[in-house]
Amino acid sequence: MSHPAEVEPPAPRWGLGDAAIGYVVGFFASAVAASAWAAAHGNPTQSSLGTTAAGLIGLWLGLAGAPLLASRLKGSGDLAVEFGLRLRWIDLPLGLVLGLVSQLVVSDVLYLPLRLTDPHLEQQLSRPAQQLTGLAHGSAVALLAVLVVGCAPVVEELFFRGLLLRSLARRFGNVWAVIGSAVLFGLAHFEALQFPALVAFGLVLGVLAVRTGRLGPGIFAHAGFNAFTVAYLVGHR
Repeated sequence: MSHPAEVEPPAPRWGLGDAAIGYVVGFFASAVAASAWAAAHGNPTQSSLGTTAAGLIGLWLGLAGAPLLASRLKGSGDLAVEFGLRLRWIDLPLGLVLGLVSQLVVSDVLYLPLRLTDPHLEQQLSRPAQQLTGLAHGSAVALLAVLVVGCAPVVEELFFRGLLLRSLARRFGNVWAVIGSAVLFGLAHFEALQFPALVAFGLVLGVLAVRTGRLGPGIFAHAGFNAFTVAYLVGHR
């Protein structure tokens, strides 16, 4: 007796256009939210933790909203199926170790030639993070940790290694997807001096996403990477 041929599920209809729209929406929402918060609190020309938090939430509106809407409107509606948003117990130790190694080793190797010639390089590299941690004092440090260590890794991995990387992979293959998503991850931070380290870390996160098929290891690696920076700078200010 013949068996009916298995029918493959239709390919999702989301892609690079959804990622581009999500980033543009996030960029403008970030600017609007930060400006609105600053104006409402009487410091339109000064940075504050509230202004920074409002800007981040606006950015995440686009970065998280894009994969959520793409999955619901153009896919299965399941973020685990579409973008690999799932965790396993091994993801925590694996991710944290790789995040710390990336922070301590990869950056040192990349900037070793410059460190030999520029005694002020370390200060220049840490300046953006110092400015961020300098906004938080006392109990506000906990809010900063929630934003940078808790929320940012989930949102950014869902967007860059979920929607963006998988969209690139469907069109160009895994190798170019890992490279492309890492470069765009670096560019999205608008930090020229830190760009090589961000791209290198993006490559680590991309390889993790491709090799494991899920975002869990990258989320914990990203969290460990950010946590080390926040803890170090808060402890040494």
